[in-house]
Amino acid sequence: MSARVLVIEHEPDDPPAWFGVWLQDAGCDLHVSQPWAGDVLPSDLSGHDGLLVMGGWMSAHHDDEIAWLTPVKQLIRQAHRDGVPTLGICLGHQVAAVALGGEVHTNPLGQQVGLTEVGWLDKAAEDPLFGAVATPRLGIHWNSDIVTELPPGAVELARAPRGEVQAARFGEAMWGVQWHPEIDEPLLRRWAADDPVSPAENGIVIEDELARVAAARAELDDAWRPLASRFAEIVLHR
Repeated sequence: MSARVLVIEHEPDDPPAWFGVWLQDAGCDLHVSQPWAGDVLPSDLSGHDGLLVMGGWMSAHHDDEIAWLTPVKQLIRQAHRDGVPTLGICLGHQVAAVALGGEVHTNPLGQQVGLTEVGWLDKAAEDPLFGAVATPRLGIHWNSDIVTELPPGAVELARAPRGEVQAARFGEAMWGVQWHPEIDEPLLRRWAADDPVSPAENGIVIEDELARVAAARAELDDAWRPLASRFAEIVLHR
């Protein structure tokens, strides 16, 4: 048995990467849509069993500049209404929050970059998706914006050491994470090459963070492959 997951990719430097590999290993077929390259997003989710919304450089509020953000929000609202299993990663998490009535703003505490422990809240242990991974583990972050107010009915499931929302359940089968379970050191290094200024302005020594991420590769695989496998299980048994 297999299931088809629509993956929305917002830029070439943030593909599904390892998370996509793990989903395929768990029995999912990926339909990767690249609107940045001219792909037209489907008008609805018929023919898809799940939705994965990736990260990107833009803001969740850039609808006027990024033509496909409004259609992405429409798909998220449809998925929320119809119970289509959905996971938003970083920007995808923020777009889901805005689509459903929450708020996203620039983090007043500054950019988050590198490895940070995921601060699971007690209710995460009972969550259908995160319950299997709600134990101490590290996540790779690269973000300037954060969810500052969750949508009505959403539940915060993890909180960063500085207090930012790290993970949330937006509906019966919809979740978001602020970190990047999909990436590794080579991809993070590409991001650092594209934006060498922001980390330095926030007091972050990027080479130190890259070294930490490289050293944690096996630990990160062990941490987040089970998340992909559990999401695939939810999609497959919808």
